[in-house]
Amino acid sequence: MRPGLERPLALAAGILALAVIAAGRRFFRDLLSAEFPLGPPGGSPFKPAFDAGILVRVFRWMEYAGIFLLFAAASGPELLITRRVWLDRGADIFFVIDASPSMAGMDIDGRSRFDAARKFIGDFALNRPSDAVGLAAVGEDAALILPPTVDRALLLERLDSLRIGELGDGTALGLGLSVAALHMQDSGAGHRAVVLITDGENNAGSVHPETAAAAIRGQGASLWVIGLGSSGEVAVDYVDPILNVRRTGTFESRFDPESLRAIALKGGGTYIAAPSGAAFASAFDRLDKSELAVGRFAPVTRRQDLSVPVILAALACLFIPRLFRRWYLGALL
Repeated sequence: MRPGLERPLALAAGILALAVIAAGRRFFRDLLSAEFPLGPPGGSPFKPAFDAGILVRVFRWMEYAGIFLLFAAASGPELLITRRVWLDRGADIFFVIDASPSMAGMDIDGRSRFDAARKFIGDFALNRPSDAVGLAAVGEDAALILPPTVDRALLLERLDSLRIGELGDGTALGLGLSVAALHMQDSGAGHRAVVLITDGENNAGSVHPETAAAAIRGQGASLWVIGLGSSGEVAVDYVDPILNVRRTGTFESRFDPESLRAIALKGGGTYIAAPSGAAFASAFDRLDKSELAVGRFAPVTRRQDLSVPVILAALACLFIPRLFRRWYLGALL
């Protein structure tokens, strides 16, 4: 976004005209003006209650500014807004995020697993503007949060509004992957991927995760399974969205990498363990490089005319001094 002028010569003419007006005004003022005191003979000269010279100079510069702005308006001021328009469709990437209470585990560089996952998904989407990114959440049940879209503001809003525990205490990985498989079926993108982010094993839902993974493979989409967190005693801290009660304490994290690896294998995909923030970042970096769908784009520039506000500013600069002289100073200045 940058300012521009359609007719820059008009602005140059305005600057020249102002210089001529200012020089001519000063020449004739010195040639034709004379000073004489106001007051009784031999007495003190008349002094106004305020320094009128300051007002004269302020009003004069406002008038100069008004004249300059009129020439500026004639030069066609505009705001040039350049945006990138994608000529090819990018990839469809569908994230399935675990929203069960165990994702409140605070073992990803001082953040919860859930917050780290939301942050990495958001950053990933912002770095790939041509891709359509979708989102599903998993708890005791699974829910579609957002179908694949290029609207990044909407995606970030949905990520921010998602809460741990709002879908129950279980982990229905099969149902979450089924939601993704359904949307991959309807996708017309040339490149498609499903990314499951979880810290546990499937313990709810009527669909086995390996069955859903096979369905994703049958759709021609690639599957990524990221196992987040580590085994052992982990601190948790979150607000139960149903009871509106803050829950803190520790729990015994039973991370089962073998079951997640089996899901990835069944879907012909890739399993990545992410026990730390660095490992999680590395997983997303690997995902970014592997699922890169190069698209062509062209810059498109939109012009926003600024003549009207410039003209209004010019009129204000020209008429305010005159109104002030007429109504406040009795037209003496």
